[in-house]
Amino acid sequence: MIIVHHLEKSRSQRIVWLLEELGVPYEIEHYKRDPNTMLAPEPLRRVHPLGKSPVITDGDTVVAESGAIIEYLVEKHGGGRLKPAVDDPNWLNYQYWLHYAEGSLMPLMVMKLIFSKVPKAPMPFFAKPIAKKISGGMVGGFVQPRIEEQLRLVESHLASHTWFAGEALTAADVQMSFPLQAAGARANLDALPHIRDFIQRVEARPAYQRGIERTGPLELLG
Repeated sequence: MIIVHHLEKSRSQRIVWLLEELGVPYEIEHYKRDPNTMLAPEPLRRVHPLGKSPVITDGDTVVAESGAIIEYLVEKHGGGRLKPAVDDPNWLNYQYWLHYAEGSLMPLMVMKLIFSKVPKAPMPFFAKPIAKKISGGMVGGFVQPRIEEQLRLVESHLASHTWFAGEALTAADVQMSFPLQAAGARANLDALPHIRDFIQRVEARPAYQRGIERTGPLELLG
């Protein structure tokens, strides 16, 4: 039996959605973050030393990292579903977007989240204006322009593709769902209608809705 070790406010929800799309039996082990540090609790670190989520166990096998988990599930339990064949013209798009989500887009979004917390961190009162200026400068001068550049790239691709690897849902869409949902929750997507429509297509899928019933609504760190 596959167990999804699901940490609240984490990226593991899309793994549950993938399992629902594949129709693979699974169980969920729920974990709460430490209310002070927002880090994973010790029991999750006993599953994987980094205490990160998502992580799954499949019998004695432990798999961490979203991309590795998705590839593992599709290859071992997918039966050829949710991925194009290597000779399919969409295969390269599949590979690209599957790795782009965590390799290019999410690091910038995490950087923005971290810098946004700097001015609120405990520090001497005289340091707050300096911290606010530095963090604001990094977000405004470096991070945010690059996030917008990345989202324009995604928007351009979705303008000519229903899903990231063509006209059929693949695991690349599962991987891309979280960063785009996070972007949509923190910004107005009126100027990015194809991203907005992609999120709506994802959230309308019966398998996605079944996953939400088991994990609860998507929550983001903030």
